[in-house]
Amino acid sequence: MIPASISEADPGSPRNSSPSKKFSARNDRSSGSTCPILGADLQRRKVRYSVNCMCGLAGIYAGHDRRPPKSLLLAMAGEVRHRGPDGTGLLLDGRVAIAGARLAIVDLEGGDQPLSDERGRFWAMQNGEIYNYVELRDELRKLGHRFSTESDTEVIAHAYEQWGADCLRRLNGDFAIAVWDRERRELFLARDRFGVRPLFLAGFGGDLCFASEAKALLRHPAARRELDAVGIADVFTLWSSLPDHSAFEGIRELPPAHYALLGPDGELRERRWWELEFAPEPTPEADAIEELEALLVDATQIRLRADVPVAAYLSGGLDSSAVAAIAAREHEGLLAFGLGFADERFDESGPQDRIARQLGVDFNRTVVDAATIAELLPRAVELGETPLLRTAPAPLLRLSEAVREAGLHVVLTGEGADELFAGYDIFREDKVRRFWAREPSSRLRPLLFRRLNRFLAADSTRAHGFLASFYGRQLLSQNDPLYSHRLRFANSRRCLRLLDVDFLARASTDAEASLRLQQRLPSRFAEMSPLGKAQYLEITTFLEGYLLHAQGDRMLMGNSVEGRFPYLDHRVAELAARLP
Repeated sequence: MIPASISEADPGSPRNSSPSKKFSARNDRSSGSTCPILGADLQRRKVRYSVNCMCGLAGIYAGHDRRPPKSLLLAMAGEVRHRGPDGTGLLLDGRVAIAGARLAIVDLEGGDQPLSDERGRFWAMQNGEIYNYVELRDELRKLGHRFSTESDTEVIAHAYEQWGADCLRRLNGDFAIAVWDRERRELFLARDRFGVRPLFLAGFGGDLCFASEAKALLRHPAARRELDAVGIADVFTLWSSLPDHSAFEGIRELPPAHYALLGPDGELRERRWWELEFAPEPTPEADAIEELEALLVDATQIRLRADVPVAAYLSGGLDSSAVAAIAAREHEGLLAFGLGFADERFDESGPQDRIARQLGVDFNRTVVDAATIAELLPRAVELGETPLLRTAPAPLLRLSEAVREAGLHVVLTGEGADELFAGYDIFREDKVRRFWAREPSSRLRPLLFRRLNRFLAADSTRAHGFLASFYGRQLLSQNDPLYSHRLRFANSRRCLRLLDVDFLARASTDAEASLRLQQRLPSRFAEMSPLGKAQYLEITTFLEGYLLHAQGDRMLMGNSVEGRFPYLDHRVAELAARLP
């Protein structure tokens, strides 16, 4: 029998198979020749197999000798309906039931899911997009595979048939995947490199349940519907829960760049299939610039592949402007969207307008004020399924609403650039702190922090004292693996004072949260430079856990809009990790 919550593999050995966990999914006798998918025969590939495909997954691998209730599956699918309002698809085969909601973007007529290989053995469903599906389909055709649609999901089925789990390394995309092997009765789940598309897991009543959002899992009758004190404490420390917990008891995430395999023997096996390691290599600047430009252009071009119009977000900063410039060159009549603020202290309308004019794009600004943010914040929390430490998701929810109101469902954004190319102040702060630590008695070195905090009065003695006190905490602990982020974690953790005392008693301590995070670090983390360590931590906590979810995917999909992130193309990321 599966325990109420599924334990994760030893995070200290991310490259090895995890210890297996038992599920009562043995003795699966339902291996007959047909699988009703809305009445279709799985072995007859020419039949239309489902009503629609999905951008929100929900599924069950029953842990007893029974079929999952279809009513439960539909209830779970209903909770992710906002992710894809264009229809619902079902796969029902013995102990396995998978459903979801479709957002039609590629192959509008033939992209219904589930889709299989030509023999009807491997059945694939996904939340997300495979951007290099055209090239992969051509490669697979040369290997003898026959395709019936133009859908990227069908490419997944054939790729898994050809290469097994190794097919993931060939995929360039943002995805959460489910593949059902009818012959071996195995369920394969996988998540993209940066975890752009979410995938939650839970063990309830002997069943393995999975879904794009936790609220779908809470529809299971065995779900406890209680907050997870450890996961909540993570949020108030790291800005997001580590994947082994969530805000809800008994629910966790399949970590980014991991896959899981569950077969009739009841063993759940997990493995990391990709890792970003910051290992600088000597590279002439001109060569690096040329390679980066070529990769970013291609990453943007393949993310323009869709059978519907693609728009771009334009914040006024360098990152989104570069993506919009490439897209405008490749996509005539590009529409761009950006936020304006009624409070002039936060407004960047001037830079947005200048860039929009220079690029020749049709720019649409959505202006929000404090009242709008306050009105949208409860909905943002509901969609994000986590406490929010700032209000930024609320205006982004309004922005995606503006995209939807314009009749669009796909936008390019600039997320990932600051993490990969060290654009945030936290990287500069870490560098200054390490410089100060060489001579901790210096009164001049702390003055460097004023350049990072220009909002403080330049000639204020009080401001100088505050900066020295704030940044001087744990100054000499440079051997701490989390040194670059200790101040942020400690500052955020002060929010725990607002929580109930009894609830806090069940929460993890700062030391316990730090230990769990350290156990997830790669074996070569100690060999990375201080900057590389800081970038790795920023990517695996703030980017993957918060920006791409509570502020990203959830605020986009809340209005049935898909975000695409050229900087998070793994080729761009791997180049950035090699730069000196």
